[in-house]
Amino acid sequence: MIYSIAIYGSPYGNPSSLTALRFSEALLASEHQLLRVFFYHDAVHTASLLATPPQDESSLYDGWRQLAEKHNLDLVICVAAALKRGILDEQEAGRWNKLSHNLGPAFTLSGLGQLIDATIKADRHISFGA
Repeated sequence: MIYSIAIYGSPYGNPSSLTALRFSEALLASEHQLLRVFFYHDAVHTASLLATPPQDESSLYDGWRQLAEKHNLDLVICVAAALKRGILDEQEAGRWNKLSHNLGPAFTLSGLGQLIDATIKADRHISFGA
């Protein structure tokens, strides 16, 4: 079965991103496919290279990055939500005359069309967080 996922909650403000990560690990271990993970609203903070959680907490950035590398996942960050919250790739940093960028290389910026495309192509779409 082909799944797509949308995550809305802050990575360290509520359990939605961690729950989505564990769900994704389980479905991929069960030989299902994960078409795309779309990070929206405060979930875009998951893609920041600058997040530095305490050593006794899991790094959601590293968890998603490792899962994406292992399974060649499409991790998409909503561009409008990201720009509003200061998450930029190199291209957007240049476009908006910012001194640096902080989007992790496992993630890409894109629009809501990617979320709609994933919901159309997947057999099941699951949302985490509100």
